[in-house]
Amino acid sequence: MTPDPWRGTTPDPSGGKQPDPWAERQPDPRANRRPDPWADVRRRTRPTEAPTTTPTDRPPTAPMDPTAAPVDAPATALTDPPAAALTQALLAAEAGYPVMPLTRSKLPAIRSPHRGHPEVPTCRGACGRLGHGVHDASTDPLTVRRMFAAAPWATGYGIACGRPPHHLIGIDLDTKNGADGLTALRFLAEQHGFPLPPTVTVLTPSGGRHLWFTGPPSPPVPNSVGRLAPGIDVRGAGGYLVGPGSLTTHGRYVLAADAPHRPAPVPDTLLTLLTAPPPPAHREPPYGVPPQPAAALIRFVRASPRGQRNARLFWAACRAQESGLGQELAARLTEAACHTGLSAGEARATIASAARGR
Repeated sequence: MTPDPWRGTTPDPSGGKQPDPWAERQPDPRANRRPDPWADVRRRTRPTEAPTTTPTDRPPTAPMDPTAAPVDAPATALTDPPAAALTQALLAAEAGYPVMPLTRSKLPAIRSPHRGHPEVPTCRGACGRLGHGVHDASTDPLTVRRMFAAAPWATGYGIACGRPPHHLIGIDLDTKNGADGLTALRFLAEQHGFPLPPTVTVLTPSGGRHLWFTGPPSPPVPNSVGRLAPGIDVRGAGGYLVGPGSLTTHGRYVLAADAPHRPAPVPDTLLTLLTAPPPPAHREPPYGVPPQPAAALIRFVRASPRGQRNARLFWAACRAQESGLGQELAARLTEAACHTGLSAGEARATIASAARGR
């Protein structure tokens, strides 16, 4: 039976977890679901466990024995994070995900062998030594053990994107600095008419989430930060995602409860958006045309389901402010929000909050 690479990374659904807004797009996971071949080794942990030791990226005095058998993750996830990270990484590698060790800072744990005398052109592992970041990622268990033996302080692992067999694409939905990546992605889906299928979803300690999709071998998906929309970062060829079960300075990355254990294929329209050439630098929008079309923002608010009405209205009001149309669209946004069932007072308060920038 294929092992579960995400053992010990699923949160307890009854441990005070807030309802998952993503679940509104998911069918009942118990209906017509294929048996999970890894179900017998799943275990629950909380998504934001605090580190049990002082964070450090410095190696201990004695390196890990690379020939030692992996220690059982459920028994060691708290008492021995490096051993648990190795176990999770080996299971992920067995499932076909190229992995590499990470520090608590989410950086590659092995220093470059070329530091102080960089190679020209840049070496990507051709020298045969470790320390080339995502280019070291491997599915070979002996190579994975060798990497973790060279970095016994690693408490997490990264999964290389864009590599066979999965050609993984990571959509990082952020919630920091006023961004709402999930709402922004839903807006794109409605604006361009593509579905958002249930897929592997990893909860981050900061309250964000990573959505995993499989892509074709080509064209390669580039990495980007905020290019699709504020709060949406993309991890593609040459990038990596923090693997579920990894322990960082801010907490642990875990699978969302009831998330599928296999990534869904990326929707074709979303792939087109991800691989489109970036807009020219310093391009000015045509006169009178805002960055976010006003009609699309109004439609987005009017289509808000219960549980997302305030979030969508706030997001749309923020985009209107950024476009310089905050005052002009306030009345139409209020009307659209009232159509969803919000009171006029609630809608005006949410729009005023967006105008204040919080």
